[in-house]
Amino acid sequence: MSATPLDILGINAYDHDVSAALLCDGEIVCAINKERLTRVKHDTGFYTDPVAYCLLAAGITLDDVTWIVRNSYLLNVRDLEELFLSYAGSQLMTPLDREQAMRSVLFRTDDPRVVDISHHLAHGYSAFACSPYDEGAVMVVDGVGSHREDVTEPIPDHCDTVPYARESESYYTFQGKSLETVRKAWLAPTKSLVNDDFFMMGGLGALYSRVSSYIFGHWNRCGEVMGLAPFGRLTMEPLATLEGDDLRLRAWGDDLDRPYEGVSDGDWQHSPDRPHWEDLARRVQEDTEQVLLARARRLHDATGATSLTIAGGVALNCVANGKIVEQTPFERVYIQPAAGDDGIAIGCALYGWLELAGRERAWTMRHPYLGITYPQERIDAATDRAAVKLTAHRRQSQDVTPQVADLLAAGKVIGWFQGGSEFGPRALGNRSILADPRTAAMRDHVNAKVKHRQGFRPFAPAVLAEHVHEWFVGAHDSPFMLLATDVRPEKRAAIAGVTHVDGTARVQTVHKETNPRFHALITAFAERTGVPILMNTSFNDRGEPVVETPGNAIDTFLATDLDALCLHDVLLEKRAMHRTLRPFLRRLKGVRQGMSRNALRQAAARAVLRHDA
Repeated sequence: MSATPLDILGINAYDHDVSAALLCDGEIVCAINKERLTRVKHDTGFYTDPVAYCLLAAGITLDDVTWIVRNSYLLNVRDLEELFLSYAGSQLMTPLDREQAMRSVLFRTDDPRVVDISHHLAHGYSAFACSPYDEGAVMVVDGVGSHREDVTEPIPDHCDTVPYARESESYYTFQGKSLETVRKAWLAPTKSLVNDDFFMMGGLGALYSRVSSYIFGHWNRCGEVMGLAPFGRLTMEPLATLEGDDLRLRAWGDDLDRPYEGVSDGDWQHSPDRPHWEDLARRVQEDTEQVLLARARRLHDATGATSLTIAGGVALNCVANGKIVEQTPFERVYIQPAAGDDGIAIGCALYGWLELAGRERAWTMRHPYLGITYPQERIDAATDRAAVKLTAHRRQSQDVTPQVADLLAAGKVIGWFQGGSEFGPRALGNRSILADPRTAAMRDHVNAKVKHRQGFRPFAPAVLAEHVHEWFVGAHDSPFMLLATDVRPEKRAAIAGVTHVDGTARVQTVHKETNPRFHALITAFAERTGVPILMNTSFNDRGEPVVETPGNAIDTFLATDLDALCLHDVLLEKRAMHRTLRPFLRRLKGVRQGMSRNALRQAAARAVLRHDA
């Protein structure tokens, strides 16, 4: 540790997942996505909200920060802000974002504390610098990264390119805090409808996003493509292959002329084109797995490393990750929970600590619980609302774990809100919806009545780490729900609610050391049922970010078919009146979210970043 504590702020700016992370004396102490605060999924734009959250959580101001490290994959941040100065029509900047930016000391700043780094370099630091390994290799694969002319790390001559090509894949080695580029693959500038139509480009992540747009009407529903893939057949010609080190994509041909054009789940679920979409999902998933396996083996051969760390949006593909663990020579694989672009903020902060401050590695990311722990007063205020009193019964005790385990064993679906929120897209036991994993009927119920999403989508098993090998084949430690593996054939019927159609599951191993409360709940459930596993999914309704505050949790509880809600040691169970009032409560939720969003942004603007502060 340093003799004088240093505070370093990392920012993922203007991205589809704006985020901030605060590092204090070598350790990330707080990190948050903007979407959790504004309640806008994958929120973009200016970064006042997450920065204010981190500073207020640590009890410091911007003046206390030693370094501020930023990245945006779109353009170098300073170039992007010059553009925004005169361009008010960008989808990335709402009027409120623009107002905040124009008042901020960080917008178009010449502050010497502010340093901008390139996209894959930030991903690389987010992968290795918080891993438990002293040396190894890094694999970064995503949709699109920085332009070559904005890349801030040295590039080997053998893989250099033209100034306006963009990063697609980057491979590194690391030793201690030193990172060295082995190879990069680039997205060549392409002819497309608009210059940011990245999924027309010739990269693996870009291809997967193009398939997501084709099947679901949005480029950022890649997780749904992965979940759909096991329902399809390998009837199509490969979309992506490797020729030596070069990725080749076949032409988007006449066989791919049935994009989803509906507007509702019903349109999609009952479309005659659904088998075609299932086959395409299977094809792109198979191609992605084969390319990544080949890339990982080649990286091992080139470096001789025994440990691998992975980042970038493609690193969220838990099925491919599981195969990398099982089918490549790497002995150890680490993927931190915010492997996508939200994790850029962590990478930026760690770069500031290691490179700008010149310090040594001091922190391993063993858990994702980097949000604020809300005090009891906030929980009491949220549960004191008239709508809650009218529709739910409240009880509080020293430890509600036994009562919650009883409810789960009896088939109830529970909202579970504990401690600080998880950083990254996965709910890992602090902002979770939990249910009994033993029946497929429970999976269907939670999909239809609680999450309001397509019936094919699977749920994850949260399993006590000490029992994982009893239930899953070749199971490795998977604390961040980023590895898929086979459920043991003799166990599949016993946990049908979390076994996917192909017999796999996206496992979360739960450790007493990192989440004792969640571990205790699963233990209590196992004592009642003999199954040391709970069905775990994110605490949100469809199309919404994961809940952050007690108020968010209450709103979602009232607007869905959740049976009960546990806020620390406060347990709410619904009264019969709730069913009558639920349509009104769903409408009220939207009104409350809009009011909360405006209040939060006004408070954030007052708290930090003003020119006149």
